[in-house]
Amino acid sequence: MGDFLAANALLVIAIVKVVVVVFVLLTAVAYITWFERKVVAHMQGRWGPERVGPHGLLQPLADGAKFLFKEDPTPAGIDRFVYFLAPFLALSLALSTIAVIPLGPGQIELFGHRTWFSVAELNISLLVVFAITALSVYGVALAGWASNSKYPLLGGLRSSAQMLSYELSLTMSVVGIVLLTNTFSLRDIVEAQRGGVGRWFVIPQILGFVCFFISALAETNRVPFDLPEAETELVAGFHTEYASFKFAMFFMAEYAAMVTVSFMVAVLFFGGYFSPFPGTPAWHWTIYLPAAGGVIGGVLLLLHGLRYHTPLGRIVLPVAGLALTGVGVLCALAGVVEYIQGPFWLAAKVATVLFVYVWVRGTLPRFRYDQLMNFGWKFLLPLSLANLVITSLIVALMRPAQ
Repeated sequence: MGDFLAANALLVIAIVKVVVVVFVLLTAVAYITWFERKVVAHMQGRWGPERVGPHGLLQPLADGAKFLFKEDPTPAGIDRFVYFLAPFLALSLALSTIAVIPLGPGQIELFGHRTWFSVAELNISLLVVFAITALSVYGVALAGWASNSKYPLLGGLRSSAQMLSYELSLTMSVVGIVLLTNTFSLRDIVEAQRGGVGRWFVIPQILGFVCFFISALAETNRVPFDLPEAETELVAGFHTEYASFKFAMFFMAEYAAMVTVSFMVAVLFFGGYFSPFPGTPAWHWTIYLPAAGGVIGGVLLLLHGLRYHTPLGRIVLPVAGLALTGVGVLCALAGVVEYIQGPFWLAAKVATVLFVYVWVRGTLPRFRYDQLMNFGWKFLLPLSLANLVITSLIVALMRPAQ
């Protein structure tokens, strides 16, 4: 076994990183559905999931079991290969993008080899992200076409037009950052923001950030840009003829795309894995914030669980509280506290962006289709071009004379 690891260490490391990242991402996707339902419920004065486990924490497991065992009818006259390919394509593309996103600074040692905090380290990772996201339209378009029904076809066509339109604004909105950093590497873009909030690109690229985030909402088919579904007009849009786990794959692809966009927002505009605090000796104490957050959160969860109203909750929540407290204590140990900084701050920023995603869904109404297209072509695209021109002028003026 030792000889095999020595001879194939790089392959084993790659497989380990892929398995860990996919497991964490799929678990996050499952619990983002719970998070969204709870947040929107509280915004609207409701409880949200509450029956399955304490605070409904086992609801994603119940939903997964339901999708897995639900009847799976196949419509007549479909293109079977494309019909089954579409949900797999949508989910695999949504999961693939995370591979090139830097999850932490520096390198760690695995099986005697140094490796980066990312699945794949590329110097053109930004281009890879946009190449993969540009292909995501195929999953939706092929699903609508292969279903042999007019409603999915209309939903697929409408979604394709929407995603292609907003893809232009999405891409143009980050060109300003490329001009400022002179690189397509996401890690180099993050490194350029080292030094606290004052170095984040959201400040000089506020127009680019606004264009990017709004375009990302449309690109991932989220409210108020969820016209591909539009239940009042198209039954359920491009996935009308899908059921069981194939429908769940489209569902998972949407939430995985949300996670990917949240990572991109954090990496491009909010300093990525760097702390928002300056790296000066006066702010050194902030490295213990992840540990303090774990300990305080664990103690509060433990106390809440001891007086929970169900027997299961009085067992599960205290155990989870003790585990979270233990993780917090572990994060304070020398040798761990340094490595946990990057993943912790990146996860905190991603969670904040996901909350804004949910907040927008619980607040804004859906656009009409003509409003959606006009907004993309007549407002966002000119605004992203204006940001590009302004950034180009600033970069040209700041460049030293030859």
